[in-house]
Order: sequence, then C-alpha cells, then structure tokens
Amino acid sequence: MAHELKEMTLTLRSHKFAEVIDRCEITGMNGNRFELEAGLNEIMRVLEQARNNRANVYVIGNGGSAAIAAHMVNDLVNVAHIRAATLHDSSLLTCMANDYGYENAYANVLARMALPGDVLIAISSSGKSMNIRNAAAQVWGKGGSVITLSGFAADNPLRVLGDVNIWLDSNDYGMVEVGHQFVLHNISDRFACGDKKGKAA
Repeated sequence: MAHELKEMTLTLRSHKFAEVIDRCEITGMNGNRFELEAGLNEIMRVLEQARNNRANVYVIGNGGSAAIAAHMVNDLVNVAHIRAATLHDSSLLTCMANDYGYENAYANVLARMALPGDVLIAISSSGKSMNIRNAAAQVWGKGGSVITLSGFAADNPLRVLGDVNIWLDSNDYGMVEVGHQFVLHNISDRFACGDKKGKAA
C-alpha cells in the first residue's frame, strides 16, 4: 500500500506525464510517422482549411473523453472561430442508440449531418470503442477528414482510421485523458497565438 501511494505522489506523476507527452506519436492513415511538430502542423492545416471553407468540425468521445470533446468545442468556437459541435446531446444520442444500437449512435447522426470537407475529431483512450470507430469510418466515407486521439495499445484499431492519428504510449487512463486534453489545448493555443500575430502584423 505504501509503495502504491508513493507511485501517486504528484511530483512522480508529473514526471511520468512528461514522459508520456515526450513519447507521443503522430501517424497518417498509411502508418507514416510524422515528427511531432510536423504532425501538429498537419492538424492545424486541416482545421484551418475547415475554418476557411466554413466546414463543420465534430468532436466526439465517451465518458471522460466526451468531457474533453466538449472542452475542445469551446476552444474551437471561441478561440479558433471554427464551426464546431459535440454530438452527445442526451436526447439525440439516446434516440440513435435506442433505434440503431449504441455502437452506431454517432455514425447515424453523422450520416445525416456530415458533409464532404467536414472534420471529425474522435477521442478514445483505448482506441477500441466501436461507436467512435464507426463514426470515423462514416465521416471518412463521406469525404471528410478524421483526426483521432487514442492511447493504450500501439496497434489499437482507431489509430489507423484517421488522416492524422495522435497516440499516447500509456495504459493509464488518467495519463491518456489528461494527455489528450493537453495536446488539444495546445492546438487551440496555437490558433490564439496565430490570430494575435495576424492582427498585430
């Protein structure tokens, strides 16, 4: 018990979190690996294109990842001035889950709403959630772009479904969820810095 408590000390955990971020990998759909900054720049390019084209960005997750999705939508709308939305309105999501099964709930909403050129940000700590994977396949099949965030196993199935895939090398839910939030916040901060620079120029 004493050893487990020691593993939970904030200083030790913060060092482990830094290691998880340092080991972050970003890959393309064909498995090609981006250097970290090049991968983040590619995500910025996709989101900037969506903003310029007035396309929609949908952000989805389950449980804690749904909360991360909601936070990212706040930042995309307020900071990046991008048309963005979550899809976990309780009435709509339970309607789709009841009629088509939970594994198809997000995909069925996107079948009705997503257009070519729209973007999906799909978040799953394990990368195994079928409803998230089906949503990614739906958007990609409609001519949209998909960005995934996952963790746990390096070969998790979500990691091959995005045009750009962020993967965190950890089996710790806390590390992965906070890591996803950290990476997404870094992206929104880049929009804030870029827009301020543009106004100053």
